[in-house]
Amino acid sequence: MEPIVNQFKEIPTTCISDAMKGMNSLDPAIKPLQEEYKIAGRAYTVNLPANDNLAVLKAIREAKPGDIVVIDAKGYMNNAIAGDFVVGMAQTMGLGGLVVDGVIRDSVDIKALGFPVFCRGTTVAASGKAGAGQTGVPISCGGAPIHPGDMIVGDADGVIVIPRASEQEVLQKALDKLAKDEERARSLLGNPDAVIRYIDRMLDSK
Repeated sequence: MEPIVNQFKEIPTTCISDAMKGMNSLDPAIKPLQEEYKIAGRAYTVNLPANDNLAVLKAIREAKPGDIVVIDAKGYMNNAIAGDFVVGMAQTMGLGGLVVDGVIRDSVDIKALGFPVFCRGTTVAASGKAGAGQTGVPISCGGAPIHPGDMIVGDADGVIVIPRASEQEVLQKALDKLAKDEERARSLLGNPDAVIRYIDRMLDSK
């Protein structure tokens, strides 16, 4: 795994969002199936029509270990793009996670796998396999533009995409923000007088 992937995995999505001035976050309805899931990796993109998931299988075959398969399923909520068997195959191939602008099924069994899935929710109906869809192409997922190879980071607060061309700059800004947040917490929290002074400064600056 690339060192930069490991570095992003240690940074909260909130700090990354602040470093990017609130840009490039996916729709907040796309959340992890389990709160503890944290992902970071290169996007392997899938563009799907509603009710067809054959291209997801193609992506699982093509993606590299550690890649995050990011699926633009157009927010369609009636048919699942994956169940526990498909997710189990993604896990078997060493992928880093699934991010779906759509829904999955077999949620209890998927949670038991411990493989990170981020999606809009769950349903009972499967998708067909007519064969439509594309892999490895630019997509829009959850309202955010994503190109193959962009950095994807997700945690309990949501998912964010960092364009590859700016990832080093964003990484440094996010690390700086994290350090400042940690220092602020150390200096203020647990000290009521310090909290009052901080709030007064904020109010006076307006």
